[in-house]
Amino acid sequence: MTDAPLVTILDDEPAIRDMLSDALEEAGFRTMGFSRATEFEAALKSTTPDVCLVDLSLPDRDGLSLVHRLALEQGATVIIISGRAQVQDRVTGLELGADDYIIKPFDPTEVVARIRARLRKPGLSPQTGETARFNGWTAHFDRYMLTDENGSETPFSHAEGEVLRLFLERPKRLISRAMMQESLGGAAGESFDRAMDVRISRLRTKLREDPKNPRLIKTIYGAGYIFLGDVTWS
Repeated sequence: MTDAPLVTILDDEPAIRDMLSDALEEAGFRTMGFSRATEFEAALKSTTPDVCLVDLSLPDRDGLSLVHRLALEQGATVIIISGRAQVQDRVTGLELGADDYIIKPFDPTEVVARIRARLRKPGLSPQTGETARFNGWTAHFDRYMLTDENGSETPFSHAEGEVLRLFLERPKRLISRAMMQESLGGAAGESFDRAMDVRISRLRTKLREDPKNPRLIKTIYGAGYIFLGDVTWS
């Protein structure tokens, strides 16, 4: 199945790589495993994964810095798999652009389910494409880039792009937390809410919003969010 999603597994423990590879391939995914960040980064020059599973405790690189680079430069979903269970580690990983955070030890079927959830995309309405223009900005979803009126470019991550696209497809409509969870996948709860808060905060920063009085992404307390821009797609 050459069109099956490709999942890369970066973990220095062979038993974990083998366990994940077996579970994922049985579920219909293709996999590639790596024990070091250097060989993984070399493979990215010729390979475009759909999902990157990244352990934080790597022998040759800090996993968090790698997650940050992947979130900015790759279109893949990034999921951290780590034995670090502290809340601050999870928050930091999400703030750096990870889509999800799975704590070791884990059941491989849970990882498969999380990946499937992350790969589910919001249904695209007929008028949407790969480029959206709104309030002096252009969002290029084919290359994960925001461009302002002067042509200055700001990259956004895959995770940020999912949220931005959800807003741009539904301008001037209330988007509840439940709708975000249903559209973007992932388990509802505090972790999901925190991940959405982080992504929306990062999008506001990239759109140069006043955090105390944002003009485009408005928080409706107790209800959700509304995107107030006028959007055209091409």
